[in-house]
Amino acid sequence: MSLGVILIIAIAIIIFAIISIYNSLVRLRNNRENAFADIDVQLKQRHDLIPQLVETVKGYVKHESETLKAVTAARASAMTAQTVDEKIAAEGKLTSALNGLKVSLEAYPDLKANQNFLQLQEEIADIENKLAASRRFFNSATKEYNNQVQTFPANIFANTFGFHKEPMFDVGDSRASLEEAPKVQF
Repeated sequence: MSLGVILIIAIAIIIFAIISIYNSLVRLRNNRENAFADIDVQLKQRHDLIPQLVETVKGYVKHESETLKAVTAARASAMTAQTVDEKIAAEGKLTSALNGLKVSLEAYPDLKANQNFLQLQEEIADIENKLAASRRFFNSATKEYNNQVQTFPANIFANTFGFHKEPMFDVGDSRASLEEAPKVQF
């Protein structure tokens, strides 16, 4: 075999490797975007239920207006978020606001017995469970993507082609409250 043929084969192998790495990065990025689209569907359902929940609660908890305003403002912020990063941050704030609402509702036994409220609470709990599953899938897709972007030799080409590490969808500001043990009072 001549040197020219060996050189052509080596160049072809290098080109094939670059194309393969690039296509892998694109597939992983698209998988991550698809995973976030699944989260978006659940978020839309949650956003649609929150006004109903707030209206149901308003009749019972007139003096809890600050909590209701925080939930409403967080929902509005979450609905106007455009990018994945903005949505992740806004949804973290909305989750914190909803957790605050749950805590303040413990003082209202009549409300907790209201059928409309109970149905809305069940629907939101169902959506929260679906969101948790979607977030796990999204974070798994993000981890695969980030691993590919950060490992050799793909990391050499990732920067060249504009691929970069992406954030996970975590619990954000509410992490501190989730790490505390629940308080049980009698």
